[in-house]
Amino acid sequence: MKQYFLISCLSIILAGCVSKPPNVVKPPIRLPPPIVKVEPLLPVGWNQIDGWVLDRPTAAFKAFQKSCRVIGKRKQWQQVCSEAGALTPVDDLTTREYFERYFQPYQVRNEDGSSEGLITGYYGPELLGSRVQTNEYKYPLYSQPDNMLIIDLDDLYPELGKYRLRGRIIGNRVVPFYDRAEIDNGGNPLFGQELFWVKDPVDLFFLHIQGSGRIRLPDGERVMVNYANQNGHPYRSIGKLLLDRKAMTRDQMSMQNIRRWVKENPEAGQRLLAENPSYVFFRELSAEFTSPPGALGVPLTALRSLAVDPHTIPLGAPVFLSTTFPGSNDPLQQLMVAQDTGGAIKGQVRADFFWGMGNDAGKIAGRMKQDGRLWVLLPKDIQEEALQSRVEVFESENGEIN
Repeated sequence: MKQYFLISCLSIILAGCVSKPPNVVKPPIRLPPPIVKVEPLLPVGWNQIDGWVLDRPTAAFKAFQKSCRVIGKRKQWQQVCSEAGALTPVDDLTTREYFERYFQPYQVRNEDGSSEGLITGYYGPELLGSRVQTNEYKYPLYSQPDNMLIIDLDDLYPELGKYRLRGRIIGNRVVPFYDRAEIDNGGNPLFGQELFWVKDPVDLFFLHIQGSGRIRLPDGERVMVNYANQNGHPYRSIGKLLLDRKAMTRDQMSMQNIRRWVKENPEAGQRLLAENPSYVFFRELSAEFTSPPGALGVPLTALRSLAVDPHTIPLGAPVFLSTTFPGSNDPLQQLMVAQDTGGAIKGQVRADFFWGMGNDAGKIAGRMKQDGRLWVLLPKDIQEEALQSRVEVFESENGEIN
């Protein structure tokens, strides 16, 4: 016991002889800045819209009347569409007064609160083609193949949304559907599914990218074709491939220069096209369509239809655009209508300007990569809580666009 007492005392004394470590001042913990949620739609006055009073909105009003064929059945749009149908006379003065009376403008903002974004252009190509194969017209434009399976995963995996698988059956197995190289390699796996035969394979490739266009037949008849489905393979940008391989600089990058490169390098060009495995199938439209139907299902209006991300901007809504003409600083400020979507049109301040049909429209569309701002016009009687859940309020049956 005595020995235990001595050992304990010695331990206490020795412990007292050990120098204490200096006080270490720890640096303050730096917390990340709080995430501030920015509402994408900010209500503004008409005088805050760049160029509102300078535009001639009659053409956009007529495009909006086409939207009303679809959205006019929905409660939020019934009154404004009814008033649009009864408006007379239809001129720039009355249409401007109509929008100012029945709509509230909202500036579209990005997640970081900025108001500028990318504005690109698209068009409807016109291809020379025939309903029968000839030596001149030998490249097929296919309808949706009968043997392509489309598997909806909504019921089994609702977290995947509207994701779909596409494939074909070999024995008792479902395998991926043919990719571009397999379809175009001469094996003719889609025999019997040809809609038309066209003259130029490069024009056909760009028709796949645009998703719709027009076929001009030998007798002069023009037939609209539109996206029907896709083979399920991911889209791979041949423009990015050319940039990665230093075959073209970013300043040179345009649809026209890509087309020129492929035609000037025929063998390498065909191999390049095959590196995009995605393949689009088409349907023939009735004679009433002289321009492509957008995702809303109504014919697009040249210079007044806009492709947007419908998670922010509801399809069918008027949208004021402030940007510049391709290759210049000249202002392009006018009222548009959101009537289309696109696989690359993602984000708040992001839009694709429809320039119209044919090669002239394509030359402008291919050069359009401008900064721009957007204001969406929504009916005044929409309640605030409805606006906050705008995705549900303005939900529509959208077709797939690639």
